[in-house]
Amino acid sequence: MKHLDIATYYTTVEKKLFSVSSIKKTYQHQADALNKMAEKIEHNEYLKALDFMFHCKGHVIICGMGKSGHVGTKIAATLASTGTPAFFLHPSEAFHGDLGMITKDDVIILISNSGETDEVLQLIPSLKSFGNKTIAITGKTSSTLSKNCDATLLLTMDKEVCPNNLAPTTSTTLTIAVGDALAVALMEMRNFEPNDFARFHPGGSLGKRLLTQVKDVMVSDNLPLVDVQDKMTDVIVTMNDSRKGLAMVTQDNKLVGIITDGDLRRSLVANKPLNELIAENVMSEAPKTCLENEMLIEAEEKMKANKISTLIVLSNNTITGLIQINTLSWD
Repeated sequence: MKHLDIATYYTTVEKKLFSVSSIKKTYQHQADALNKMAEKIEHNEYLKALDFMFHCKGHVIICGMGKSGHVGTKIAATLASTGTPAFFLHPSEAFHGDLGMITKDDVIILISNSGETDEVLQLIPSLKSFGNKTIAITGKTSSTLSKNCDATLLLTMDKEVCPNNLAPTTSTTLTIAVGDALAVALMEMRNFEPNDFARFHPGGSLGKRLLTQVKDVMVSDNLPLVDVQDKMTDVIVTMNDSRKGLAMVTQDNKLVGIITDGDLRRSLVANKPLNELIAENVMSEAPKTCLENEMLIEAEEKMKANKISTLIVLSNNTITGLIQINTLSWD
């Protein structure tokens, strides 16, 4: 192991501390810029933009150059995946033939922090002739872009967090936030629900979770069922055999309670001799349940909200299975 001399050591530590301080400063700067933009939001401009997008019969098309273009691609993807048909169109490609992708029913979002980006501005005459509604995302309401668009969403910022005030940093963070805000508002306006989201995300773990019902993954074999009058010694045997960490307590074939490892520990702490108890003495009443035709993601949310790991599955008030969140896998 190579040893550093004292001077080099402290220089290294100082550099590390400076780096961490710089990172924290960047986070705070970006957060402050977002808060400032939220406080100074132009309500009428956002309402106009949302109205254009909500009633759009074609696509919402996003255009931007450089870093604004990269951000625009992300905004288009977010909109498209949340119920607003959208795609990104490169301004230069548009000016060299791809304008044919635009129809009169489309709404165009033009991104330029300065509002003076030539490749973006050169599209405006064509868009006006097509009759498209246009939305500017820019940092200057006095810019050429803002003056020639139907709505302007202002990026309220003092400067980029870049130490030279050159690299698009704060402006791109704010632009992404504007795109997310528009997408979320449109989702709420359309009452866009998990099932709708699933239609656009059929692949991967997210799609599986959104499209899967409880009955598709529940455990229905070797269920740890006991009667309220069963001795606790027998209940423990059932729990051990099932290896589910619990027992479902029934009376007249109806669910009336649940016994978990926690219930057993609480009985022991209370110095209650288990060999003298029956299931009814130890069980917790009114266990959390779900229906087998519920969507799995709803059952997961129910478990998280109640801070539990297991739900008993019912069908017509009859126990048909159970699901445990720690056994679910979406690999």
